[in-house]
Amino acid sequence: MTAPDLTVHIGRGARTGEAPPPGSGSRRATPAMLMKNPVMLASGVFGYGDEFMGLAPYGELGALVLKTVTLEPRLGNPPASRTAETPSGMVNAIGLENVGMEAFLRDKLPVALSYGTHVVASIAGDTPEEFAACARALDEAHVSAIELNISCPNVKHGGMAFGVEAGASAEVVSAARGATGKPLIAKLTPNVSDIAAIASACERAGADAVSLINTLSAMVIDVETRRPILAANTGGLSGPAIRPVAVCRVFQVAQAVRIPVIGMGGIWNASDALEFIVAGASAVAVGTALYADPAAGNRVLAGIQGYLERHQIASIGDLIGSVRLHDHYGVS
Repeated sequence: MTAPDLTVHIGRGARTGEAPPPGSGSRRATPAMLMKNPVMLASGVFGYGDEFMGLAPYGELGALVLKTVTLEPRLGNPPASRTAETPSGMVNAIGLENVGMEAFLRDKLPVALSYGTHVVASIAGDTPEEFAACARALDEAHVSAIELNISCPNVKHGGMAFGVEAGASAEVVSAARGATGKPLIAKLTPNVSDIAAIASACERAGADAVSLINTLSAMVIDVETRRPILAANTGGLSGPAIRPVAVCRVFQVAQAVRIPVIGMGGIWNASDALEFIVAGASAVAVGTALYADPAAGNRVLAGIQGYLERHQIASIGDLIGSVRLHDHYGVS
C-alpha cells in the first residue's frame, strides 16, 4: 500500500464541493488553505513560535496558529496568577496579552514563517470594526488564513462575548469578511446553549471554516484564603478533561455546516485526535499538550499516519465524519 494521503483543504466547498449556502456574506471567492496533513498547533501555548524554536520539527505540521493579536498591545492579567493546574487539565486567564498588530507584523510573523508551513493569524477586538481593522492589516501579509477569536468581550453590548450569540458572531465574521480575501476561521466557544446555530450563523456570514472548542468557563478557589487562585477570578479550562465535551460539540457542528470543522480540546495523542476526525473534523489542533511535550503535535501526526496504514485507509478524507452511530436501540 502506498503512503496514505493526509492532505486537507480548509475552505468553502472543501467538505462537499458545493457552493456556499444562500445568504453567505462572502465578499469574493477565497482560496482554500491546502494543508499537507490535518494536524495544527492551536493558538495560545505555541505563542508566536519564537520560544519553541528548535524544540521539534514544527514545519512538518499542517499549520501553526499563532497567539491572538489585537490592534494595540495589551498587558493582560497579572503574570503571577494567570494559570492553575486542575485534575486532567488547567485553567488559565491570560487576558489576551500580546504585542499588537504593528510589532506582530514586523517582529513576530517573520519568525513563524521561517518554520516553512502554513501560518494562521488569530485576531481579536472589542468591536466588529476592530476585527475588520485587524483583518485588513493582515490582508497583504504572508498568513494563510485568519482565525477570529470571537470569545472576547463585545464592549458595545455590556461585555458579553461575541461568540455566545449568533447575531453578534455573524456581525464579527461579516465585518472581517468585508476586509480581507484570506480564508476566515471562526473560533467557537462551548459556553453556549446551541453551538451548531452559532456555527451556521458564522457560515452564512462568510466564514470559510470553524474551529472548536475554545476553553470551558471555570473557577479554582484556594480554600485556605477563600480567594480565587486566578487574578481574573475565573478562566478557561483546557486539557484532557474537556475532550469528550469537545468531541460532542464537533459532531454537532459538523452535522450543521458544510464548511470544514477544526477540532480541538484535550488532544494528547493520536487516538484523541482521531476521535475528532471520525466525529467530523477535517483537521485537529493541539494546544495544552505542548506544555508537557513540545513535540506533541508531531507525535499525533505520526500516530494518525500509522493508524491509516494499519487500517489500510487510503486518504484522511475517508475517515472524516465516518462515525458509526448506534441506532435508537443501541445496536451498531
